[in-house]
Order: sequence, then structure tokens, then C-alpha cells
Amino acid sequence: MPSLPPCPACQSIYSYDDGNMFVCPECAHEWSKDADNNTSDEKIISDANGNALRDGDTVSVIKDLKVKGSSSVVKVGTKVKNIRLVEGDHDIDCKISGIGPMKLKSIFVKKV
Repeated sequence: MPSLPPCPACQSIYSYDDGNMFVCPECAHEWSKDADNNTSDEKIISDANGNALRDGDTVSVIKDLKVKGSSSVVKVGTKVKNIRLVEGDHDIDCKISGIGPMKLKSIFVKKV
């Protein structure tokens, strides 16, 4: 008898097979047989073109961005190296030369 994977939501060992889905009788969670259970917890952050971003990537700004509390502007085409992905509304933490540390939204950058 093949062993079935535990429920990714509650870790119950009593999951059962239902066609092309697995079902947990304890928490009623359903998941696909093809789904990779390890990546379900991670949020994928993508750039303006839909490319997945990772820590350490280099991105380019696609729109002039005003720096709040300053008269500085981050110009279109500015390359930002070694980004860090963080949780929240502004999901990129970086350091821009000439301006300093900043938080950016991923919708205003593209992967280089």
C-alpha cells in the first residue's frame, strides 16, 4: 500500500486519495497531487514583467520615483544591485547609490 503525504495545513497523517486530489478529513484541506507542498508557504514576488525575484538580484527602475521627505528622484533606468525581499507593502529593501537605503515596490522594477 503506497503511503500518502501528510496534510500540508495541519500535518495530519490521515489524508486520503480523491481522484486527482488529496483530502484531509480533520481540517478539510484539499490539495493537488501535482502540487509541491514545500513551496505553498512561500510568497512569490515578481517584477513588473512577471519575472520572479530573489534575494541578491539586480533590478532596474521602470518609472521616475519621488523619494518621500526629500526633493530627490530615482530616475528611470537606475540599476539597483543586491536587493533583499521583505514582507509588506514595499517588498524590496535595497541601497541606491547617491540616495541611500530605500524600500521599493516590486511593480516599479524589472529584473536585469
